[in-house]
Parts: sequence; C-alpha cells; structure tokens
Amino acid sequence: MSLLGQNAPDFALPSTEGREIRLSDFKGQQHVVLVFYPLDFSPVCSMQLPEYSGRQEDFAALDTTVLGVNRDSVYTHKAWAAEYGIEIPLLADLNLKVAREYGVAIDERAISKRAVFLIDKDGVVRFEGVEPSTGDYSVRPEQVLEQIRTL
Repeated sequence: MSLLGQNAPDFALPSTEGREIRLSDFKGQQHVVLVFYPLDFSPVCSMQLPEYSGRQEDFAALDTTVLGVNRDSVYTHKAWAAEYGIEIPLLADLNLKVAREYGVAIDERAISKRAVFLIDKDGVVRFEGVEPSTGDYSVRPEQVLEQIRTL
C-alpha cells in the first residue's frame, strides 16, 4: 500500500517534548519527515535516529521538522534520546495505530517497519522509503534532504 501523492493520515501522539504532537499542526507551516523505526536502544535504530538528529539544522533550513515514531513509551524515548544525544521529537505510538495507518506495522512482532515518509506543507506524502527488512537502513538523511529540495 503506497501513500505517495495522497494526504498523509493525521495523528496526535505523546512526545518527548512533553506535549502531544499532531501532524496537522505543521500543515501550511513546515514539511514533515516521519521516521518510523522498530525499537529504541536497538543497534540499527541507535545509528539511524542520531544521524537524522545530527542533520536537524539542514532540515530546518528547508522548513522541515523530523519526527521519530515507534511503539516505545515516552519514558523509554527520553532515556534513549539522552543516552544517544537525539534531539528530534520522538513520538510514542504505543498501540501501533499510526504505523498501521501508514502501512508499516508488523503486528506479529508488535513493532513497525523501518520507514521514512516526507510530507509536504500541504499534508501530501511526497516520498516514502520502506526498508525490506527492519535491519536495513538505506534511506539516509541526505537522500531525504534531496527530496525536500525538489518540492
């Protein structure tokens, strides 16, 4: 199921910012990059999210916010972010509802796939990169930045 060219499903999730974050809050304001990842503290995720976080200024220069999403709690997110220096908001999709809406839930394992969605200021999905396996990490920040530059 591809969401490319469609309106991104809206959501409201608790975040490490101490507030609920809604996708619709960014509409008309900023592009949004949603980074779905399986688990906090796992090896590949502990490489991916710090890499996206480290490029935050590059994304901000292009009017873009990056949000990490998975099924772990806000408390786990905060501990992981502190340990790995992750400064982007991490959202808690505890029941995988949002992952299901984006077609990236792996219900039998109670995690999400590793996937990146670029949503433009109009709320339309302009890029989606879903990894074949949760251990794969091929959609790097630079590739997503290139996609944003084409908008």
